[in-house]
Amino acid sequence: MKINVVGTSGSGKSTLSKRLAEALNVPHIALDQLFWRPNWQETPDDEFFPELEAALADAADGWVLDGNFNRTRAIKWREVDMIVWLDYGFWRTFRQSFQRAVMRIVTRRELWPGTGNRETFRKTFLSRDSILLWMLTYWRSQRRRYLLDTMNLRYRHIQIVRLTSHSEAEFLIERLIEQRHLHLE
Repeated sequence: MKINVVGTSGSGKSTLSKRLAEALNVPHIALDQLFWRPNWQETPDDEFFPELEAALADAADGWVLDGNFNRTRAIKWREVDMIVWLDYGFWRTFRQSFQRAVMRIVTRRELWPGTGNRETFRKTFLSRDSILLWMLTYWRSQRRRYLLDTMNLRYRHIQIVRLTSHSEAEFLIERLIEQRHLHLE
C-alpha cells in the first residue's frame, strides 16, 4: 500500500505516518527530511524531485509519505493508493503546533538527522519564517485545497480518507492492520 498523509502544519502528519508505516510494515518517507538541508536551506526542485522519485522507487512495495509540497503531486500521487487528509479543527491544530514548537525549543532536538536544524525561540516566535505563523496563515487555504481535491475527478482513482478526529485516525490504523493480516493469510 502507498499512502500520502497530508494536512496543515502541526496536524500530526509525521506522527500518524510513522504509526501507519509501522502498522503496514513499510518505509516512512518524510518530505521535509528530503527537502530541508543544513541551516534551513531549501533543496532546489531539480534536486528535490529526483530525490523524492528515488525514495519512492526504493520502497516500491509500499510506503507512507508525509507531507504536502503541492508541487510534488505529479510524483507522489502517480502511484499512491490512498491519501489520508488530517482535517482537524483550527484550535486543535494550533494547540498541537504550539506544543510541538515549545517542546522542540526546550529539547533542542534536531528536526531532520544531519541537518542541524532546530527550532529556536527566535525562529518560532519572532520570525516571518515561524512555523506557527505558517500554520495560522495557511490553515484555511490548505483545508480548502484538500476539500476541492476530494471532489476533483482527476483524483477519483485515489482513495481519499478525511480524518477529523483522533478516534478516526485510530480506527483507520486498526482497519489497515486488519486488512494487512487478511492479505497475509
